[in-house]
Amino acid sequence: MNLIRLLLRTSFINLSLAMFAGIVSGGTAAGLIALINTTLNQNQPSTTTLIWSFVGLCLLRLIANFTSQVLLIHLSEKAILDLRMLLSRRILASPLRHLEQIGPHGLLAVLAEDIQTISSAVITIPFLCINIAIVIACQIYLCWLSKTVFIIGISFMFVGIFSYSLPMMKAMSFLKLAREQEDRLFKHFRTVTQGTKELKLHRQRRQAFFSEDLHTTARTHHRHSVIGMSIFAAAASWGQMLFFVSIGLLLFTLPTFNKISPAILSAYALTTIYLIAPLEHIMSLMPTLTRALVALKKVESLGFSLASYSTETDFDNSLKSDKNWKSIELFNVTHTYYQEREESNFILGPMNLKFHPGELVFIVGGNGSGKSTLAKLITGLYVPETGEIYLDGKPINNQNREWYRQQFSVVFSDFYLFDRLLGLDNSDLDIQTRKYLVQLQLDHKVKVNNGVLSTTDLSQGQRKRLALITTYLEDRPIYMFDEWASDQDPVFKEIFYTQLLTELKNRGKTVLVISHDDRYFDLADRIIKLDYGKVKAEHLIK
Repeated sequence: MNLIRLLLRTSFINLSLAMFAGIVSGGTAAGLIALINTTLNQNQPSTTTLIWSFVGLCLLRLIANFTSQVLLIHLSEKAILDLRMLLSRRILASPLRHLEQIGPHGLLAVLAEDIQTISSAVITIPFLCINIAIVIACQIYLCWLSKTVFIIGISFMFVGIFSYSLPMMKAMSFLKLAREQEDRLFKHFRTVTQGTKELKLHRQRRQAFFSEDLHTTARTHHRHSVIGMSIFAAAASWGQMLFFVSIGLLLFTLPTFNKISPAILSAYALTTIYLIAPLEHIMSLMPTLTRALVALKKVESLGFSLASYSTETDFDNSLKSDKNWKSIELFNVTHTYYQEREESNFILGPMNLKFHPGELVFIVGGNGSGKSTLAKLITGLYVPETGEIYLDGKPINNQNREWYRQQFSVVFSDFYLFDRLLGLDNSDLDIQTRKYLVQLQLDHKVKVNNGVLSTTDLSQGQRKRLALITTYLEDRPIYMFDEWASDQDPVFKEIFYTQLLTELKNRGKTVLVISHDDRYFDLADRIIKLDYGKVKAEHLIK
């Protein structure tokens, strides 16, 4: 079972100790049943030995049960923690383009839904192990009572297991289908949360989205889940009935063919009735475990996919930004991706560009010309399909690409704003931040304390100013701004182009600006104009 393998990878020793404690717990349960049967069938008061044996077995069961559960709870929680961290590390280590192909909804479905499903199942494993140990110990006791009766009982058990496993496989196939719908559901949920304004403003669109997309997917998921769980319920009911059938055969049918003492029959009936509870508990856990197996396969599939794309060498923290670099060159660089709307491939390149320290370069062009894709190539977020990127004549490859990315401070058009100034170890971090907050007129809205911003709940233009502050604090050699000024008012747009960019350039920074603001183009040293993935023109202004 994959869940057991997951626990084994976490700690073989702890799992072995927990299993041993579970076996002891199951053995004491069988011992208590045997002691109760012996006491009921004797014709004299209980001896001191029987009483102390009963007390000892109770205490031993308590200790073994508690020990097994605690060990397995610690083990299962550690396994889930390791799984979450491993998956998160692989996501962060995977190429951006591959993550974009999976989509945020696919990643969130695994991180939120699948991990939670596995976590819920793993927590039940301690109780599952203990109940299995009880069943095995009681079967050994029944075999000791009467081999004939044991064979009959175990035959019924195997019939029950076989008749339960067949529908369970069918139920699992429906749960797999339900899981496949969850990726689509998460995509629709993102639409609900991120497209609320657009849906509210267009009633027909909202109704069409709700009925044709969200409700259809949710109904399909609901149907597959209900069918799968109903099959489990039917199989569990059938298994419960088989136990009572076996007891009925032992009590009413078997004595007519084979002479069995009433003491053995009563002990057998009592033990079988006692077994119903742990067996029902085991069967009740099967749907949860089956969902967890489906989720674990999804997690492993994503993990293997991410691992196969994670080819970069781990970054050495001792490698800092190279402030003495001389040039970055793109030589015959191309990048291709599929456009679903146009049902065609978009090819950027081949690109042959060169950048130097202290340059202010504008990258311009119409929508869809490839500006943002070029920005991701230049910054190392996309890996060129052909061609090479050179830094001071050295090719950028999997061994140094992570270091290369550390040369850039970027504010993308779809930027993410952290509420903590993470990864910045400046001794006067708060002082510098307050200075920039005043300069960008955010000091009346945002405060900083120990690197924590008081709020990021601002307008889009103000949020971009906060993102700009982060890039200033990073103090890296190359700055990239993707349509930064598009959400600014005219005053701040003027400040950005005439003051902030000039200030960065005067500090020796290379500044690459994606922009449509042609009235400021004369401030650039160079203008690179793109047209449908090609460099249409490159103008030297100064």
